[in-house]
Amino acid sequence: MKEEIRKLWPELEWIGNTELREKTAATWEKALERSVLTADDLNRIPFTLLCGPDLKVSFMAHKRCVVHIAKESGEKINSFFRDDLPVNMDVLISGAILADVGKLLEYELNEEGRAVQGKYGYYLRHPFSGVSLAEECGVPPEVCHIIAAHAHEGELVKRTTEAYIVHHADFMTFLPFKSRLIV
Repeated sequence: MKEEIRKLWPELEWIGNTELREKTAATWEKALERSVLTADDLNRIPFTLLCGPDLKVSFMAHKRCVVHIAKESGEKINSFFRDDLPVNMDVLISGAILADVGKLLEYELNEEGRAVQGKYGYYLRHPFSGVSLAEECGVPPEVCHIIAAHAHEGELVKRTTEAYIVHHADFMTFLPFKSRLIV
């Protein structure tokens, strides 16, 4: 696994299955290879284009927060409902790490170096491009399902427990920025 990916994602070590960990990292490597964005860009560009140009929360701050919330939620669900609602932690963590990997293809940088939606992203939102990248790297379907179902496109499918967790972790750290009441 490239050092650059390890730096971006220390949470990869939480994936116990070595093969899944490597495939998750390989998906990020492939996305960075194909993207105009660099690893450094991910630590400075806003995590969403939907909250205006003044959003200061970086892509990586948001993404890592989602992974941490998803992990802790999965652990709590397992401790309270293990037999009735088991959560596969490796699948959950891999899916949380990969949920927005497609944004690396969706975004471009404008003349001022600001992230904007590119032509590719206009036609294919990140859940679609993320699944494509992940499948190319051999990521299993239960993880690809999380990538596909984490955003509003997921309202059209029946989500697994892991996909629900990632969806809610993502939206609980997005919607307050989008619609917060400033008092």
